[in-house]
Amino acid sequence: MLRFILLSILTSLFTGNMLNAQRFDGVEIETIQISDHVYMLKGAGGNIGVSIGDDGIFIIDDQFAPLTKKIEAAIKTLSDKEIKFLVNTHHHGDHTGGNQNMQKLGATIIAHDNVRHRLETPQKRDNSIQPKEALPIITFNDELNIHINGEKIAVFHAEHAHTDGDALLYFTKSNVLHTGDTYFKERYPFIDLDSGGSVDGYIKAVKLGLKTINDTTKIIPGHGSLSNKEEYETFLNMLETLRDAIEIEIYAGKTEEDVAKNEALTKSFDDLNYGSGFINSEKIRRTFYKSLKG
Repeated sequence: MLRFILLSILTSLFTGNMLNAQRFDGVEIETIQISDHVYMLKGAGGNIGVSIGDDGIFIIDDQFAPLTKKIEAAIKTLSDKEIKFLVNTHHHGDHTGGNQNMQKLGATIIAHDNVRHRLETPQKRDNSIQPKEALPIITFNDELNIHINGEKIAVFHAEHAHTDGDALLYFTKSNVLHTGDTYFKERYPFIDLDSGGSVDGYIKAVKLGLKTINDTTKIIPGHGSLSNKEEYETFLNMLETLRDAIEIEIYAGKTEEDVAKNEALTKSFDDLNYGSGFINSEKIRRTFYKSLKG
């Protein structure tokens, strides 16, 4: 009987892994050149930033584990240098799923203190933890500067924004900002309240990013196409408009269900398809209510 149970578990795990890998069979990695040595890679999951040069290859985020070979192949078309560093902008699996694979390819993984903590803490759904090889080995609590490929990359923490471990990265010479998931271009953002995220912190993160850049900065959002300052400011306006509207509802004594059902609160942005992504209009109203009420 025990043998049968063990066989069933192994079969289930194998089948699950096969199906998970097949999810990504049709994914293609798109490479977009931003400057003479900085690139953006799009696939499935969070957008990847890549810097290439004489010092080696520097990567921001790595999407899902089954995509590592495709990501590596895309990078190989840009440079045959070694992968030196990988920065995780936060702990979510669509940005860190390839960590273990990248470490095996030679990457030193860097992230905020809270990212390592969350990756090595059992996850609620399956009580799993990341293997040691997937964990950041260099962590920081506020700011960090990385000097590679002829420029300084400023890494700074945004407190309680998308999560409690978000990092934004600014390429000081190339004038490129990678926001991680503190920016979903033309979509309502996912604010992970269970992982320390908050509406006010998210807005502060966008303001921090805007304070760092200028009118010609190229922006790699966590999700969406390459962006710019004007679009980033439009995103901030959406966040502040929703916050103000839902705060008024809260002060008026409205419940979460009242706000969730009130489509008028988000209609102007729903009409621009902001709710067509991972977070729809009802979810964003609930998220704002829970965060602001709390």
